[in-house]
Amino acid sequence: MTLQTTMAEALRLTRTGDLTGASALLRNALGTNPDRPRPPQPVAGAILPAAIIDTPAIGRFDTRRHNGQVGALDYMLYRPAAAAPGMPLVVMLHGCTQSPEDFARGTGMNRLADELGFLVAYPRQTQTANQQRCWNWFRPGDQARDRGEPALIAGIVNDVLAAEHADPARVYVAGLSAGGAAAAIMADAYPELFAAVGIHSGLACGAARTLPEALTAMKRGAAQRSAARANARFVPVITFHGDRDGVVDEANAQAIVTAAATATGVPVTIEIEDGTAGGRRYTRTLSRDAAGRILIEQWTIAGAGHAWSGGDPAGSYADAAGPDASRAMLRFFTTHRAPG
Repeated sequence: MTLQTTMAEALRLTRTGDLTGASALLRNALGTNPDRPRPPQPVAGAILPAAIIDTPAIGRFDTRRHNGQVGALDYMLYRPAAAAPGMPLVVMLHGCTQSPEDFARGTGMNRLADELGFLVAYPRQTQTANQQRCWNWFRPGDQARDRGEPALIAGIVNDVLAAEHADPARVYVAGLSAGGAAAAIMADAYPELFAAVGIHSGLACGAARTLPEALTAMKRGAAQRSAARANARFVPVITFHGDRDGVVDEANAQAIVTAAATATGVPVTIEIEDGTAGGRRYTRTLSRDAAGRILIEQWTIAGAGHAWSGGDPAGSYADAAGPDASRAMLRFFTTHRAPG
């Protein structure tokens, strides 16, 4: 591996939160030359000096903790080097067995945050709350406003808005699998908080209220959905789902889209386009309002399984093939702002 390649890889690892791995690469690369000074080992949240990596400065990936009325929850916050007041905030909810660091690697969101300029918060589910570190999207106590996990995640959003002076009109939430189901719940429980939601390989809000119902919904699609709350604000949604997903059936993506279409409250025009990206075919279905704005965007990836499309295989449940779900979600997000 050349020094230039090593430096690029160290930058990628640092952006995804793997500071130990980045430091080890740099030590190995520079340690063969005794006349060259060894770089200091980075600490959590540190910015590598420009003298070590000849690229623009990278951001901070710090552990923080939310303490609220319903409890406490840790999260990771990524701040680009160019972080400034008024930036958008993207909340990323990992899937089962994953962690914020792993999810950041697989989705590449920290790298995109450096490139495009936004904050990224990654709430951390604990093994105490769920043995597989899944968000408990199927429990009634974790499906409602001001209760359980939704209240904790909303608390994290409010903490970041206050501490970082992020733009409250440009807060977005996205998740994978159980995290996708949790993202759907967040949009339903706190529609005033989120300008748009991204759901990858997930399920609709209210798809299940018990573990047996959850297992059935994952395999066959949801048999029910919770009744829409009165006067609830519609939250624009983008979904990604592989048509070979053996963990969460593709029928769940259609359930999400159907529920969203009902909630729009306005006539929509449907457009369907087929294409190829990253070596996989896809179908992209758009629902536009009378002004031409895309309110619902559904991606179905041919041949894809239960993994983040166009992701980085360095993270779990990430498939390098297929369209780049992270970029597509961010493009969709930036076209929407929360009213008021």
